[in-house]
Amino acid sequence: MSREKTINRLKTMLKTTNHHFFRNLGRIFKYGGIGFMRNFWLSITATVVTTLTLVLLFATIIAGSVLSSTADSMRGKIDISIFFEPGTEKRDLVSMANTMKQDDNVKSVDVTTSEEEFAKLYKEYVDSDNQQLLTTIDLVGEDTFIKKTPAAMRIKVYNTDDLSSIKNIVNTNDEFQENLSKKNDPTYDANSSVISTISSWANIATKGGTALCILFLIISTLVIFNTIRMAIYSRAEEIYMEKLVGADNSFIRGPFLIEAMASGVFAGIISGIISLIGYNILSPRLDSFDINVTSVNDFLSYPQNIFLVFVLLVGTGIIITFISARLAIHKYLKKF
Repeated sequence: MSREKTINRLKTMLKTTNHHFFRNLGRIFKYGGIGFMRNFWLSITATVVTTLTLVLLFATIIAGSVLSSTADSMRGKIDISIFFEPGTEKRDLVSMANTMKQDDNVKSVDVTTSEEEFAKLYKEYVDSDNQQLLTTIDLVGEDTFIKKTPAAMRIKVYNTDDLSSIKNIVNTNDEFQENLSKKNDPTYDANSSVISTISSWANIATKGGTALCILFLIISTLVIFNTIRMAIYSRAEEIYMEKLVGADNSFIRGPFLIEAMASGVFAGIISGIISLIGYNILSPRLDSFDINVTSVNDFLSYPQNIFLVFVLLVGTGIIITFISARLAIHKYLKKF
């Protein structure tokens, strides 16, 4: 098409679109789609990088949630064991339990006598078919073992990170001090290292994932920025003619924004599919390692929540590509 014919076409188009908002909008989308296909490989590159950014964002959020839930779940299962001299009476154990229940951090208290503790141990030996220990018990006699088995109090707490009030009761209460086992220390720090490790993993996953997301966000912004820059230069003559015949800025900029946001839409859809398939493959394996995936599984069990995930990913993709395109348009279109 000659330059004169192009100018005449643009003049006619602008006359008809000045009074037809939706027709004008339709043409912006049309030319944006044409621009996307015209720079197909650059558009694909922008889509792939944005997809990686969104997948990393999804993985970071899921990893932080799963590991935090796992740490919370372990805290809920942990109990503090306080041991008392063998033969401590049930009434004394109940009295000390009532004292412990007065602490605001205590969720529940369970006490067992030496006989009950021995019965639990004996059942464990039977269930595990530990013939050596069962034979030893038969030879020595149950009474001898009961006399050496400490009574116990097991406490579940709301906050495992602050046990100062519980320690204070054990260390200062006369009844506790009188009956405490001299051979078995309270298990204040049991499993605390495991919880600390999982909590640190959650922090690392969140911080590391965030750092990677920022890195890929910068890369995707640069890729989209350069894609739009090259698109602007490749259509320099067309842009110049559009300005000559009086095209407004929104009509000139619109197709470039649509071209960029198309990458964001495709990236959001693709990243959603990849992320959900990847999670469904990994979640059973994580569960087999006692990683708590229940909360995420429950959330994704509802179709509307899956739809919400896609909406958020597509929306984020559009925001990333829109901002990148706006930066390129602001910098390079003013040269024409």
